[in-house]
Amino acid sequence: MFSDALSIPAVFVLSDSAGETGEAVVKAAIIQFFPLAVTIRRVPFIQNRFGIDTAIASAKNVNGVIVFTLVIPELRDYLLEQAIIHQIVSIDLLGPIISSLENALNRQARHEPGLIHQLDEDYFKKVEAVEFAVKYDDGKDARGILKADIVLLGVSRTSKTPLSMYLAHKRFKVANVPLVPELKPPEELFTISSQKIIGLRINTVKLNEIRKERLKALGLPDSANYANIDRIEQESGYADQLMKRLGCTIIDVSNKAVEETASIILDLFGQQE
Repeated sequence: MFSDALSIPAVFVLSDSAGETGEAVVKAAIIQFFPLAVTIRRVPFIQNRFGIDTAIASAKNVNGVIVFTLVIPELRDYLLEQAIIHQIVSIDLLGPIISSLENALNRQARHEPGLIHQLDEDYFKKVEAVEFAVKYDDGKDARGILKADIVLLGVSRTSKTPLSMYLAHKRFKVANVPLVPELKPPEELFTISSQKIIGLRINTVKLNEIRKERLKALGLPDSANYANIDRIEQESGYADQLMKRLGCTIIDVSNKAVEETASIILDLFGQQE
């Protein structure tokens, strides 16, 4: 009863995208017939009837089976029609699942090939941006300034790090640089476009409150110089002068949540949800 199956030398995997999903499913199924050796031939990026006709002819020539993941209805229907005409076994992997989901969800599918790869690409861009933000956080490496899409400047506790991470999830590579009067600013800041630089300003009283709370959280007295109002005014004055010298955009974050500041920056860089 298995003689016909044993004579099948090849399974053709057709797709209007890369065909990786179909190939993975076929491999998982074929392993159940070990030690039978079956050749898998992936035929990706089918875009028209000609591509289907070519695959049909190849499969018929070697008595092959066609497995397909075509999401464009016209191509799927044409393939099923030609497979019947040429008496080729064809297996639709996605069609029945999509139809069932359309009924269950009461919603029409998009029927667009390659969506999973678009999602994957978006995911990896986010991962890359997050890794970048971590690597070039808090001025760890000034070389990041040259590679970044956005450079954030500000004194300590102006939300540079959380803002960097938020923007990273929007696929922006962000480097942030702390501004301290005693430290010379990185030379790289003066070699990039001022349009890439965002200065973060905060009210001195507000910053004084934030720093006191930070010291308490660390178990330190809030009388430390870090939260001293005179020191904060010195830092803020230095930061303002440097930002004006750079000619960058300045955002007052005194009463803004990270999401609000990020929204302003996304508008500046032409990207919003």
